[in-house]
Amino acid sequence: MGIRMRCETWNVPRARAVVLIAAAAGLLTRMLIAANMRGPADVHIFRGFAHAIVRYGPIRIYEQPLPGLPVYNHPPLAGWMLLGLNKISELGIPFGTLIRAPASIADFFCALLVFEIVRRRASLGAAVACGTGVAASPVLIATSGYHGNTDAVAITFALLAGHLLVDRRAPLAAGVAAALAISVKFIPVVVIPALFVVALRAGRPVLLRFTAGFTALFALVWGPVLATVPKNLEENVLEYAGGGFRLWGLVRFADLLGLPDSFITFIEGDGHFLFVLACVAAGILLARLRPAQLPVVVGVTMGLLLLLSTASALQYLTWPAAGLFVVGFWPGAAYSCVLGVTAVLGYRGRSAVRWSETVLHFAEFGWLVLAAALAVGVRTILAASPDRPGEPPAGESRVTAPRTARPTGSTVN
Repeated sequence: MGIRMRCETWNVPRARAVVLIAAAAGLLTRMLIAANMRGPADVHIFRGFAHAIVRYGPIRIYEQPLPGLPVYNHPPLAGWMLLGLNKISELGIPFGTLIRAPASIADFFCALLVFEIVRRRASLGAAVACGTGVAASPVLIATSGYHGNTDAVAITFALLAGHLLVDRRAPLAAGVAAALAISVKFIPVVVIPALFVVALRAGRPVLLRFTAGFTALFALVWGPVLATVPKNLEENVLEYAGGGFRLWGLVRFADLLGLPDSFITFIEGDGHFLFVLACVAAGILLARLRPAQLPVVVGVTMGLLLLLSTASALQYLTWPAAGLFVVGFWPGAAYSCVLGVTAVLGYRGRSAVRWSETVLHFAEFGWLVLAAALAVGVRTILAASPDRPGEPPAGESRVTAPRTARPTGSTVN
């Protein structure tokens, strides 16, 4: 509360500088972890993927058996990223440090992005708190700085697409950002229909520009793979359903309740597509009702995807972390802290994919926290005006969302 009250007399540049400093400190923390800790098995796996891509190329990699490695289930842009990181590692920088740099850098920019999104919808103090929350988020520090992977990069691009489309009124750039999101990690595909719905509602010129940006980048990145190894891409990436561990969410609770194995097998298999469709439908509905709240809708939809996920991995906890800070400081902080403990304890265990009873109990509680935070998110979206948020004057000392765009009930206290 004290930070928020002091921020009310700041101007935007000063507040942005505070978040920038927090984001830089967060990046430094993540990179120190990356440079001094070995990380989970995924670090070794990504190194193996990178060596295979050097040998086979980022396109043909999808048709290779890769003995000793799991299925290569990453979208095409990830292959080019691994190729570049492997090249940089030849300069003497350890690959284990480099593989965790993209997610850590993404968190840096995501903190600034969340600040820009929130300051258009709440007070300047709330925006500073939420941006700083992303920078200091325990779950993001653990999953980006220690684990790595590309989840944080994809989420940042997804939130950026929503911000560019409705706040910056830059549909061409928004389309590019949306395509980049699913080209790094395919999970943000659940928010793409909502983005197109908002672009459609904004009028034909906006829709055409958004579609042009999305299509151009998608064709550039995905086109060569679709033309060369379409079946392998479909099997490895588009149909990937995650691991079969019963550690998280619906599958975990179904197992605890002793539900039949046939039911659990169904929801882990073909049934999980129903949950994906539910996420897509929720995103479309919320976007249609409150198009001006598109960045919040993106955050809530990604959170709903994790809530209904039948797969489990500690890096998946990244998906809602930044988006819940777009909803409000307390939902974001509650999720980040509880699931941050889950991630830290999980990474300290014998294996990041075999959770101890303590980690499982924290995850169960975290699932409930996520459900409550999403309920707050939906309420916040529906309480807001459907009008577009305006651009605050750059030099205003007290910056708030325009009266027609302010939610009737703020979630930041």
